[in-house]
Amino acid sequence: MNLLVLGPQGAGKGTQAARISEEYGIPHIATGDMFRAAIANGTELGQKVKPILDSGELVPDEITVAMIQERLSEPDGEGGSVLDGFPRNLAQAEALDTMLGSIGRSLDAILFFDVPDSVGLERALKRAEIEGRADDTPEVIARRLAIYHEETEPIVEHYRATGKLVPLHGERSVDEVWAEIVAALEQLP
Repeated sequence: MNLLVLGPQGAGKGTQAARISEEYGIPHIATGDMFRAAIANGTELGQKVKPILDSGELVPDEITVAMIQERLSEPDGEGGSVLDGFPRNLAQAEALDTMLGSIGRSLDAILFFDVPDSVGLERALKRAEIEGRADDTPEVIARRLAIYHEETEPIVEHYRATGKLVPLHGERSVDEVWAEIVAALEQLP
């Protein structure tokens, strides 16, 4: 099962993607986690992306696409995966479609977490406090939300056209959203 979680900052994508990973035995591939690990480990990639992430900007497509392509080729993802934080723009969505096609896969569903910006901002700030994420300041979150509306929202329509977009009520409780996800995944062929 190849899934993509899509939605703004603080919509609950990571929480639900981790739960999907655990319940369905597929890897949760989260670009944010991958970048934060590279920064924490002081890798060349980490040094390159740290100032970009600290400013709330998106990591350039060529870096992100290459990282995802490498990750998707790892053996643990042969039975599928849940992508979180990629794609972030139309060019990345098209790259993902091509990547998956080249390994004989396609997305089975795109789970779209729809939440108002006020809810996303509040949740992201709470997450920053709990997890101690230095990259989640009010200014950076506001910048990421602006980028989301400008660059990521248009890919919702790209995926809606596939007939595989599953709109979710992201402002509901974790368990209520989970119930929506399970019901949608049970409908997959």
